[in-house]
This record gives sequence, structure tokens and C-alpha cells, in this order.
Amino acid sequence: MSTMQIDRLLDTVVKSGASDLHLTVGRPPTIRLHGHLRNLKTKVLDSDDMVGLMKSITPERNQQEIQEEGGTDFGFAYGDASRFRVSVFRQRGDLAIVLRQIPNRLLTFEEIGLPEICRELIRRPRGLFLVTGPTGSGKTTSLATMIDYVNTNMDRHIVTMEDPIEYYHHHKLSIVNQREVGNDVPSFAESLRRALRQDPDVILVGEMRDLETIEAAVRAAETGHLVFGTLHTTGAAKTIDRLVDAFPVTQQNQIRVQLSTALICVLSQVLLSRIDTKGMVAGYEFLVVTPAVANLIRDGKSFRIDSAIQTGKKFGMQLLDDHLWSLYSKGMIAAEEMIDKSKNPADLTDKVHRIGRTVGRTELDEEDLTGVG
Repeated sequence: MSTMQIDRLLDTVVKSGASDLHLTVGRPPTIRLHGHLRNLKTKVLDSDDMVGLMKSITPERNQQEIQEEGGTDFGFAYGDASRFRVSVFRQRGDLAIVLRQIPNRLLTFEEIGLPEICRELIRRPRGLFLVTGPTGSGKTTSLATMIDYVNTNMDRHIVTMEDPIEYYHHHKLSIVNQREVGNDVPSFAESLRRALRQDPDVILVGEMRDLETIEAAVRAAETGHLVFGTLHTTGAAKTIDRLVDAFPVTQQNQIRVQLSTALICVLSQVLLSRIDTKGMVAGYEFLVVTPAVANLIRDGKSFRIDSAIQTGKKFGMQLLDDHLWSLYSKGMIAAEEMIDKSKNPADLTDKVHRIGRTVGRTELDEEDLTGVG
């Protein structure tokens, strides 16, 4: 398997607009296109193919890491066309590789359908702006769009800490310094500690995955910086619980108070397969921290946040399930997809039934159950 082969595979990924390329022993190269896996019409890969493919793209340092840790992650640029985020790992004694395509072109607010109010919120001089959602829900893309908006329209010093760097930002009105965790700096927490001495206006924390990082991000937001952060939570209320629960019980009251003043908003998103056209569409939940919401956070009443979002439509707030329902009503997504990605599947299933439609699988399951006994 020569390098020529990997180029051909990557060309296919770029030309078809696939999101990922999967390489593993016992299967032909497979792409993920509009959320579905498709085999490419080439040979089934064997162990030697995988070693060849791995060596053709993996830097020396990362090959070392595969030996020691059983896996590695890195990013690389593929010509001008695209960048790829790569994960190489061992499975059943062989190698497997997953390459995620990161387009070079940054999208606009309109193209990804970000709530309009985001533009106003990211003009704020300080505070914490959280973007959350499961892996592969487009958080990185949304953040890249917002960072690009700041970069294009405002003179700011933007420091990002990412693992790995995905979208490359060029200096426009702003200065953008991007630090790669594991390459430029050992950890998110360390990078944040240093960032405060680098005269930043805007800080992007790729992942708020531990207590130290969360603490540092909240402190940075309190001391006059606009901080973007991501978490793998679905929904605004869950996100706040997750942040508070990261702290020891004795500190939870204090972090609630800090969050109630530092948090600007929580944008929670999922990515859905479209049925009206090819491609994907994002579903959003959006919480804006108004004085009323700040009180709920401070008093530990996150269970009341969903109803605050419902009554906060005039501030641009929306619940995920309401947005999913509107996408379904417009004929953009299938009922199954809406229900799979929703927070309250039972409620939405009822709504579908009430308008006289059915949902693929669940209908069958219910009939099967009633037929028993």
C-alpha cells in the first residue's frame, strides 16, 4: 500500500464531502457521508495495508506513542483542500485509523444556523460562553465561526487552547494565537494559567474536562475576559449541573455564585441527518443568563431552567426539543431522527401521534408488547 493510495482515499473524502474515513482490517476503506457509512469500491484492507497507511501519514513522535500507549491523535493539512484530525489505535493486535475531515473554509452564522443573538453576546467584553453537545455535534465548527466573527469584526487578542487544533485562523483585525495541547503546552489547565499573562481579550478552552480547567476558565471569565468553553453535555440545565458536580461539595455553593455572575449563555447542539436535501442540520438549545436565570443557578434550582428557557423566547432562548420539532415540522428531518436526538423522546413521540403520524420503530415495538400475554 503506497502513499499514493492514501492520497487517493483522501481525495475521495474531500471530493464527496464525507465527514470521516474509517480504515480497519477486514473491511474496505469506509467513508461517513451525511451520517451514514459507505464502503469504497477498493480492496479489503489487511494488516500490512494498515501498517503502510499508518506510516505514510503518522509523524515519528506519534508512531512512538502508538508503541507505548496503543494509540495516538494528531492533525495534518492535506494540501490547500482540507485538514484532517487523525486517531490511530490498536484493536485485536492490528491498527485502525479514523480520519475526520476539517474543511478549511470557515462557515458563516447563516450557513450553520446559529441563533442570531450569538452575534450580540460575543461582543461582550467578559463572561463565559459555553458550547456543549455530544462528540461530533459540530461544537468545533460553531466555535470556529464565532472566533472568526470576532477576528473579522473586532480588534482583540484571541488565545485558543485546542486538542488538536482543527480550524486554522489567520490574523485579521484580531491577533489569533492557537496553542495545541500536547504540542505547544502540556495541558488545558497549564495553558489557561499562562494565558492570563498573555494580555488576552478572548480565550477559547477546547475542553473543560477537569476541576482545575473549569476553575481557571471561570476565574478568567470573572476577571474581564470573554471565555469560550466546551463540554460534552446535552442541554443547558445538565451543563450547569455537570460544572457544579465537578467540585467538592464544600465548594459547590461558591461555584454556583461564580457561575451565576460569569456565565453569559449555554449553546447546546446536536447534529441531525436531513431528509429534504443531502447533508446535516444542527438542532440547538439556547440558554441566555438573564437575572432570573442567574438566581436559579445561584440557588441550585437547575431543574427550573427548562421552564425559564420556555418563557425566555424574547431573549432568543429555545429548548432543544422545540427546535427539533420545528425542523421536523418543516420536513427537514425524519421523526425517528428527531426522537433519537431529543431530550424527552416520549413527549415528542406523543406529539407525532397526536398529529396522526407514526414513528418508524417505536410503533412496532408497542404492538409487539401488546401482543404478548
